[in-house]
Amino acid sequence: MHRLLLLGCLWLLAALPVSGIFQRPTGTPAPLRLQYLLEPLHPTVHTQRGATATLPCVLRALPHNYRVKWSKVEPANYRENIIIITNGLYHKNYGPLSPRVRLRHSHRYDASLTITDVALEDEGRYRCQLVNGLEDESISLTLHLEGVVFPYQPSNGRYKFNYHEAKRACEQQDSRLATYQQLYKAWTEGLDWCNAGWILDGTVHYPIINSREPCGGRLLLPGVRTYGARDKQKDRFDAFCFTSALQGQVYFIRGHLNFKEAGQACRNHGAALAKVGQLYSAWKFSQLDRCDGGWLADGSVRYPITTPRQRCGGLPDPGVRSFGFPSKEMRTYGTYCFVG
Repeated sequence: MHRLLLLGCLWLLAALPVSGIFQRPTGTPAPLRLQYLLEPLHPTVHTQRGATATLPCVLRALPHNYRVKWSKVEPANYRENIIIITNGLYHKNYGPLSPRVRLRHSHRYDASLTITDVALEDEGRYRCQLVNGLEDESISLTLHLEGVVFPYQPSNGRYKFNYHEAKRACEQQDSRLATYQQLYKAWTEGLDWCNAGWILDGTVHYPIINSREPCGGRLLLPGVRTYGARDKQKDRFDAFCFTSALQGQVYFIRGHLNFKEAGQACRNHGAALAKVGQLYSAWKFSQLDRCDGGWLADGSVRYPITTPRQRCGGLPDPGVRSFGFPSKEMRTYGTYCFVG
């Protein structure tokens, strides 16, 4: 009996078409095997602003009449911008990155891209493509900047920026609009903010750790909540800005200064009023910790706390605290200065 069952099963298997057993699910392309390019061991390269970073792209063989093309995918418009093209002997640079990029070319198979003086806008996804007739292939790498995300609104209150104004406001504070990945990482590290803000790709979000009534209600789970893509001209929200390490120093001058006097005090030391992004960077990367409110370049008054204590706002978590935008005539605060 068992033998008959076994023979019956074998007959059914033999009757099935081979493609019915082993066929890849419809719509799932077979992974392309790299013939010339080596798969990078680490597809993400970590760096900071001002550093030199190298994105690896190495060939295992040199095909005839080949070219290597480096490009960057821009999240704000989803375009792929060419950076450099080489045929192994000669190369040509393109676009705004042109003055700061070169090929490492440590050996004849090396087509790695080196970026000097890394800027905030350099973060993102890069593609190294081997152009070789019908056998084109490519690898993707991500340049990741260590940094900090902070919410930003102007002196006249919340929800005043359209997308373009939010982008400009972040740039004026020595930062740029954050990407979704940067905002998500900031949320995992404790960013909890009830006001929605623009990010770089033109969508609007707000990160919530503690669900509460004014922020969508207690029943909604914590997370990065989204309003989706909005009208970049008409819709108005706050901004989520991102900044990285400083090439300079932020320091505090004690005193009872109004806004104008604060600016002059910094200039007397060969410095300038610090921007909001610079204060966040000093707090994040230099562990700047002061219990004194000080003027910043945008007219706000803030202070950075790395070691929370009762007499410095009483909040349990580190952060940059804000007194908002007091009258610029008030002589109550010191000033935070930046020298490059």
